[in-house]
Amino acid sequence: MAVDTGIFVGMTLVYLVLIIGLGYLGYRRTKESDDYMVAGRKIHPVVLALSYGATFISTSAIVGFGGVAAQLGMGMIWLTVLNIGLGIFIAFVFFGKRTRRIGSKLRAVTFPDLMGKCYGSPFMQYAAGLVIVLGMPLYTAAILIGGAQFITSTLQIPYTTALLGFAAIVALYVVLGGLIAVMYTDALQGGIMLVGMTILLALTYVQLGGVVEAHTALAAMSDLVPEALAAGGLTGWASMPAFGSSIWLTLVTTLVLGVGIGVLAQPQLVVRFMTVKDSRALNRAVLVGGPFILMMTGVAFTVGALTNVYFYQNQGVIALAAATDGNVDTIIPNFINTSMPDLFVVVFMLALLAAAMSTLSSLFHTMGTSLGFDVIRRTGTERATMRPIRIATVAMIVVSVVLAFVMPGSIIARATAMFMGLCASAFLPAYAHAMYSSRPSLKAAKMSLVTGAVAWFAWTAFVHVKESAALGLSNLLFGVPAVLSAPWQDVDPLVIALPLSTTALLVGWALDRHEVALEGPVEAA
Repeated sequence: MAVDTGIFVGMTLVYLVLIIGLGYLGYRRTKESDDYMVAGRKIHPVVLALSYGATFISTSAIVGFGGVAAQLGMGMIWLTVLNIGLGIFIAFVFFGKRTRRIGSKLRAVTFPDLMGKCYGSPFMQYAAGLVIVLGMPLYTAAILIGGAQFITSTLQIPYTTALLGFAAIVALYVVLGGLIAVMYTDALQGGIMLVGMTILLALTYVQLGGVVEAHTALAAMSDLVPEALAAGGLTGWASMPAFGSSIWLTLVTTLVLGVGIGVLAQPQLVVRFMTVKDSRALNRAVLVGGPFILMMTGVAFTVGALTNVYFYQNQGVIALAAATDGNVDTIIPNFINTSMPDLFVVVFMLALLAAAMSTLSSLFHTMGTSLGFDVIRRTGTERATMRPIRIATVAMIVVSVVLAFVMPGSIIARATAMFMGLCASAFLPAYAHAMYSSRPSLKAAKMSLVTGAVAWFAWTAFVHVKESAALGLSNLLFGVPAVLSAPWQDVDPLVIALPLSTTALLVGWALDRHEVALEGPVEAA
């Protein structure tokens, strides 16, 4: 259904005026490179919490993972548990405080810059920046796709127009206003998201007759699981898949662990810890961030699974059958457009746009600073000024838009899990070592970063069949979509690469300590 044009235009104009106003405020307050890169290190804790949460939660969670929950069921709630436990509590308390203190002491302005200065190594800064530049456009394109698909289904406008217009609006305030503009607009967008998701949960239960009735109906639909999904291990939408099955491995290793652990080493989130002036601000931010993430992911995954009840009661089919061309990324937009009041369709569209724009702005900023400050500046003589960073940001935006046009359907959740898994594999052990060691080992960090990144890429290209079959390298070289059979081809690269990366760190650290022990007597002599 198409929304009322007058309602949409009015609410959207108010939203855009607020976004442009906050973007302009960020532009006016951006005087130096520190303002552009780390928001002047004086952001309010509530703004930090909303910005962190809004960056964390995007269309990938609401549309992509909501669609996956419609396909695979309520087991996705375990991702909410990890999101709050690891993504908020562990991230802020155990990583955030040390990141803020060390980052402020070293005057670090990006995640790669932090890594480079902690280890006293240009290589660490350059390598971390390169991983971001090569890997983040995939995630960014997925966010673009999610926002554009909802705009298209809601307003009935061409997909190309929706995608280009969406990217252009976000690009404008990111390129001009830097991280101050990004975090100010994030805070507003986070508030809109919270309102939208709260109303969505309430209206969904109203549509389905109540909380108990909705979940009882969902549990009673287990005999409607399609044969292909049942063969893969799906037992119903109100229960976990069969232990060890291909769907269980995908749900647990790729979606729950891949995203739940991967969030700890997300460069666009880590840099936010360096935007506040003291650790007390981080403590206060946890009290806001935890409930925010609970509402965002918990609602998306719950409503996603319950769409099966709605579509079966109203159309006689499960949610996957109601998806456009079998694309799970269209399930949530289709549910909203067919089940919700006209006014709420506009409200939710604004909440979805806010979710996409908040994450996009942070990804645009992170990619631009990584390319312009950490990669190009490390290989040239250019000073760390805002102009080359802005140019680099525009270049990375163009790359992401191009990717969004060529990526396949049902990609949003997978692309998100891929990037987060890559970050955890390449960065997490070295990042933790830098934060918790008084004398972090450069040898260990290099071995860990390289091992994690290479192992992740190798498993993705040659073993994890969902990616290896699409990439075609395994088929080209070995004549098969994946070089290993089940269950290995269903195991996410993170499960292999992160332990290898951690082992490499420990081996490198031990080698360093051994070399120091051998050199000690010589130096003393």
